[in-house]
Amino acid sequence: MIIDTLKKSEIFSSLRDDELLNISKLVETVSYKNNENIFVEGDPSDKFYLVAEGSVKILKHTMMGKDIILEIMSPGDIFGGVAVLDKKPFPASAQAMESTTVVWISRQNLLRIMDEYPILKLEIVKYFSDKLRDAHEMLKNIATERVEKRIASLLLKLSEKIGVDDDGYRKIDFPLTRQEISEMVGTTVETCIRTMSKLQKSGIIKSSDGRISIKPNLLKKFLEE
Repeated sequence: MIIDTLKKSEIFSSLRDDELLNISKLVETVSYKNNENIFVEGDPSDKFYLVAEGSVKILKHTMMGKDIILEIMSPGDIFGGVAVLDKKPFPASAQAMESTTVVWISRQNLLRIMDEYPILKLEIVKYFSDKLRDAHEMLKNIATERVEKRIASLLLKLSEKIGVDDDGYRKIDFPLTRQEISEMVGTTVETCIRTMSKLQKSGIIKSSDGRISIKPNLLKKFLEE
């Protein structure tokens, strides 16, 4: 499992199998139940995490008692990395969205690995640059787009990232509630429910067993309107 997870990661995928095998000896595996915290905001950032199986949401707790989901991580994704490299406490919390397995590398071993394989330093910079660009795009959408289009953009992005074919649709292959969608796009649950109902009646999306499927072409057309 560890080597397969490393191969899925943008950072480690360029390494050879024998190099990944060496790294795997420095990696630990741990499993979490649905809604179980992996770490919480303010915890010491002494571990660098990758999702092996399942999905993880990164969330920020507000002073009003609400959560804002910043990102959803799927197999191969890295989380907690910036804080580990900065040696600062985790700025947000990470929570399993279903039965989830992650692998982690201690800060000491991560620095050791980066010294041994210098290409990883460049891959890490590229990875976090992409994440920063995505964050800027999300903030722009929240500031300028209508709620309906924010929701549609999110569903399209998730289907592209971790979608599987589903009888003419593209299924987002992890459970996703209306509450979680509303937290990601910055709206109320009621508004999210109305928008999702509208998209479902139009045949653009469907939902089964907590998983949402979309018709990419129809959703793209909806975004262009």
